[in-house]
Amino acid sequence: MNKSMLIGIGFGITIALGITAIASDGISLFSTQPKYAEVVSVTPVKETIKTPRKECQDVAVIHKEPVKDQHQIAGSILGAVAGGVLGHQFGGGHGKQLATIAGAAAGGYTGHEVQGHLQNSDTYTTTEKRCKTVQDSSEEILGYDVAYKIGDKTGNIRMDHQPEKQIPLDDKGQLIVAAPTTQPK
Repeated sequence: MNKSMLIGIGFGITIALGITAIASDGISLFSTQPKYAEVVSVTPVKETIKTPRKECQDVAVIHKEPVKDQHQIAGSILGAVAGGVLGHQFGGGHGKQLATIAGAAAGGYTGHEVQGHLQNSDTYTTTEKRCKTVQDSSEEILGYDVAYKIGDKTGNIRMDHQPEKQIPLDDKGQLIVAAPTTQPK
């Protein structure tokens, strides 16, 4: 065998082994099939979560004292006596009696009204806890709507993670959408 022939055979075996190694890794020099889909757009799919909670606060509440004399009899009597005494100071003779009666009537009415006003303004205050249910809102991402392009063809898919700029394809041209795993350090 001559030297040129041996070099040619060695060179041929080296090329054959190189092509075999490349083909066994899934890389073909002659393949026209794309290895990645280009990501065109990514839209997060969100859901609003409402969580009820109880919100309480202390509130001042004004109460009316219980009325002991609902008909204001005490005020009417005291007013009538005071009005009668005051009316008795005016006039003479028969006029004095009319002034006393008029003073007693006016005093009785005034005493009745004054006692009613005092009873209405007789209050006390307590503090009560008032509660209501309010809704707290938060958003949760359910996934991502992804628009992609493989060559001239476009498509859409929902993924559970946000993709990079490209999505890898398997040897059949299908998307590989598994979430990337992080390597421990």
